[in-house]
Amino acid sequence: MRSIYLDYNATTPIAPAVQEAMLPFLAELHGNPSSSHALGRACHEAVEDARARVAQLLGATRDEIVFTSGGSESNNLALKGAAFARAFAACPPAASAGVQLSGHLIISGCEHPAVVQPAAFLERMGLKLTVVGVNRDGLVDPAEVEAALQPDTLLVSVMHANNEIGVVQPIREIAELCRGRGVLVHTDAAQSVGKISARVDDLGVDLLTVAGHKIYAPKGVGALYVRRDVQLEPLLHGAGHESGMRAGTENVASLVGLGRAASLAEKHLLEAGDRMTMLRDRLLEKLREAVGPELSVNGERAPRLPNTLSVNFPGVAAVEVLRRIPELCASTGAACHSGATHLSATLAAIGLDPEVARGAVRLSVGWYTDEDEIDRAAGLLIAAWEDLR
Repeated sequence: MRSIYLDYNATTPIAPAVQEAMLPFLAELHGNPSSSHALGRACHEAVEDARARVAQLLGATRDEIVFTSGGSESNNLALKGAAFARAFAACPPAASAGVQLSGHLIISGCEHPAVVQPAAFLERMGLKLTVVGVNRDGLVDPAEVEAALQPDTLLVSVMHANNEIGVVQPIREIAELCRGRGVLVHTDAAQSVGKISARVDDLGVDLLTVAGHKIYAPKGVGALYVRRDVQLEPLLHGAGHESGMRAGTENVASLVGLGRAASLAEKHLLEAGDRMTMLRDRLLEKLREAVGPELSVNGERAPRLPNTLSVNFPGVAAVEVLRRIPELCASTGAACHSGATHLSATLAAIGLDPEVARGAVRLSVGWYTDEDEIDRAAGLLIAAWEDLR
């Protein structure tokens, strides 16, 4: 039974060229990048080359890229780092042990838990937190962000593209509203980098999160773009790695992989985007032909990622649909327990009826998806839906 992988938003496979680039650093090139001998220098140069490649993809400079263990750490560093840096800046060094957090933070109602939970932690530490809602299409209204700004707002964090329904947020407009108030803007771009343009000057952001395993690099590696004049307090203290932003001996092989993946993404961005849009739309067309207009699409009227399709199969539970198709790798948008439907945060934020959300399936294509897989997936989904009606 040949599997069909339509869960690229959850994670991507490592690209062959990325794996090839990594292999020497898993074998003979095993030096510590901080060492001054030949092996150490070779690894240091490889890390800096990777940093330049990530910067090139984002339209940043090399010294604005901080390597991390992935998207979650990058988001934590952005939110907590900004809050603690502001607190320490207002506190004499001798009194820093008793520093209290103050100020205001804004996030959107459809953020990933890697933003929601750090924000909740900061709220427990004393920050005020405002959660700005989204409309039925999953879009944040920049005017609502502007209305939520307060004199002591220090940071606004709105994801670039949603991991569940693929909606792309108006980050540039939000950033323009915040810039004149001296408010930092962070965007979690884990889902958008490598699929659509995510150049930092175009977006106008101060902080931007990258996750390696969303762009055909390994799991456990990522980056945070930090605009040059932005001050963050490190989460990890130790030796002066990453310009003092993130202590710890570098994961050289994975960073090399991230750098190569960034170069591949930049090279193939437009071509891959067009191809994924074609595959996504082909899948939707086939599903709609069979299911009819009752098959709704979440976020359909909003700008969306080219690879993401979130559909609601009418009259069935998505988990039962996918259970009948073990060869199809995809995700549901709601969990059913003891007769109750528990919506994902995003589906709840857009106000989707729980009965409709029962049938939500996220189908995300990628570089290695082909038309035959799309046609097979459509046929399997339609057959499972018809059996369950």
